[in-house]
Amino acid sequence: MTIRTRLTLWYAGMMFATLLAMGALSYRQLVVEPRQEREKKQAPSLPDQVKGANPADLETEDDDLLGILLGCGLPAGLLALVGGWWLTRRALAPVTALTQAVEQMHERNLGEPLLRPGSGDELDRLTEVFNAMTARLQQSFQRIREFTLHASHELKTPLTVMRGEIDTLLQDPSLAPAHRERLLGQLDELDRLAHIVDGLTLLTKADAGQVQLAREPVRLDDLVRDALADAEILARPRGVRVELVACEPVEVSGDRHRLRQLLLNLTDNAIKYNQPQGEVTLALRRAGGAAELVITNTGPGLTPEQQARVFDRFFRGDSSHNTAVEGCGLGLSIAQWVVQAHGGEIDVASGPPGDSLVTARVRLPCGLPTRTRPPVGASSPGDRCSI
Repeated sequence: MTIRTRLTLWYAGMMFATLLAMGALSYRQLVVEPRQEREKKQAPSLPDQVKGANPADLETEDDDLLGILLGCGLPAGLLALVGGWWLTRRALAPVTALTQAVEQMHERNLGEPLLRPGSGDELDRLTEVFNAMTARLQQSFQRIREFTLHASHELKTPLTVMRGEIDTLLQDPSLAPAHRERLLGQLDELDRLAHIVDGLTLLTKADAGQVQLAREPVRLDDLVRDALADAEILARPRGVRVELVACEPVEVSGDRHRLRQLLLNLTDNAIKYNQPQGEVTLALRRAGGAAELVITNTGPGLTPEQQARVFDRFFRGDSSHNTAVEGCGLGLSIAQWVVQAHGGEIDVASGPPGDSLVTARVRLPCGLPTRTRPPVGASSPGDRCSI
């Protein structure tokens, strides 16, 4: 129940009780007390049958009083109730506006202060407190971004030096096989750490708005076929089959490098989190005014809690799989940023855990048809779209 409804009900109850009290007092003053006065003024010598007021007169007085209450009290009560509801709504309108403004706040618009009513009341003070709180939050987020960016930048130099030293040691022909294996393992860990640093650097710059995307015509279907070839290479050691079930010609306006990174992250994730001898399918189609890419794998499903956090940074699903699956949990976060930076949407759907399909769906808005000639067997140029 909202505060407005609760206040209206309380006000209506108070008005009803007030009307009852007014009716009781009016009945006493206009009917009961006059009757008592008339009875006192009557002569005591009159016979008992003529003492008191006429019953017909008493009934007329009751009817008159009831008519007064209904004719005046009821409209006045309704007017007061409607007026009270309107005043309550008007008084709580700033609360509603403040609630809607706070609901729309997120980490990217913390710098936009809430509009203050300027009335100097409690709501104006509350808005001022909210603005001060969001300013502190924005400063905290900014410090975190700066620390992450500086830390990732400083880590690149020692990682590069360590990698160069290990590469130099591996070129030594007298190196023992056991020592070579240890150095190769260290080199793999350095590559993994460098990949994490690169991902953190990209996401931190994206949060700060420092990443500029190119805007050029990109054949998305060509990128999907290239991603299919890369996915087949990645899937071969795991025995996973990759299949392209549909690839309609679509041209978009965007950053070719970032879109290719998006496809690589999604296909790599579908291969890594898959069962042995599993399957990954890719499909690129037009759906209304959007180009839709669907990547499905036969891996274990996600619980509702995991599905809600699938785009969180460093989240890798079930902890039991973390040691068996390579990665750092940044792939889907980067994929989400790339899609949103191109004005699209991305979601991951999953059935019950254990025996289900996991589907990643990407939608990019479509626009005018392209003039590129379609390949043999494809749809006509008028069916393509670009953003």
